[in-house]
Amino acid sequence: MAGFLSALPGAASQGLIWGIMAIGVYITYKILDIADLTVDGSFCTGGAVFVVLFSGGVNLWAAMLAALLAGMAAGLVTGLLHTVCGIPAILAGILTQLGLYTVNMAVMDFKSSVALPITQEDILNKLLVSLRFVQGSKSGYPLWRHPVVVVGLLTAALIAILYWFFGTELGSALRATGSNQNMARAQGIDTDWAKVLGLVISNGLVALSGALMCQYNGANNIDVGRGAIVIGLAAVVIGEVLFGKIFRNFALKLLAVSFGAIIYYVVITAVLKLGNLNANYLKLLTALVVAVFLTIPYWKGKYFSKPVQPAKKEESAHA
Repeated sequence: MAGFLSALPGAASQGLIWGIMAIGVYITYKILDIADLTVDGSFCTGGAVFVVLFSGGVNLWAAMLAALLAGMAAGLVTGLLHTVCGIPAILAGILTQLGLYTVNMAVMDFKSSVALPITQEDILNKLLVSLRFVQGSKSGYPLWRHPVVVVGLLTAALIAILYWFFGTELGSALRATGSNQNMARAQGIDTDWAKVLGLVISNGLVALSGALMCQYNGANNIDVGRGAIVIGLAAVVIGEVLFGKIFRNFALKLLAVSFGAIIYYVVITAVLKLGNLNANYLKLLTALVVAVFLTIPYWKGKYFSKPVQPAKKEESAHA
């Protein structure tokens, strides 16, 4: 139990970082109604671009912006493959993800892993988040540097920006495209452009999350994004199941996704720590957690909801 409690701050920190990626998945999966598999590659792309630039002396914010733009470029490729080349969205994402493996390797000079020089105190202090900041005052770092605080504020800022954007005419066009393409076209909306824009924004957020995870871990591994889409979907589903009836506002729905990512990591940490399971069971646990939360709404509607009573016919007074 003590091991689980000590691991909670780290689980919450990772959950918040993955939550930004999950918000990107929410844009494509729930708003655009597209299953985009690009995220497994673009997550690593964000980390690869950041680690190479920051290690080379580039400013932290410039390196994070470059990671964001690299992810947007990956989303643009998927969008063009889908809209211009006529390739189904799911296959377009797979093709982009496949190509990104080589791109990511090339960015990291064909090394499977590149580490940040965090042994240098001045370099470590420049990072936004780090595993070393989780211990807070125990390790000599102030509480405001804790990843939960930093990433929490960043998440709030991103949700505020997205809430504003999706309230604009362009954002509304994107939402209309996901809701009903035929109706959107009838209203004069360029649905192909809306799909590309959604994929660009989504993968930009995913890459930004990858850059943050690179800072947190102190390194970027070529396989860091493997299974990212499953984690993203888990966060979306958990957030929707637990908070769907409470959070009606769009901003709160995005917040629910972030909460879902935190809950996902807390559940996984609890099972691993309390059950003393090998970490190699992580993928199986992920699949089980997602399956359970997908099953709950179905079983709730099928077995626990009250059947609709047929309307009683009024008896004729003259019968």
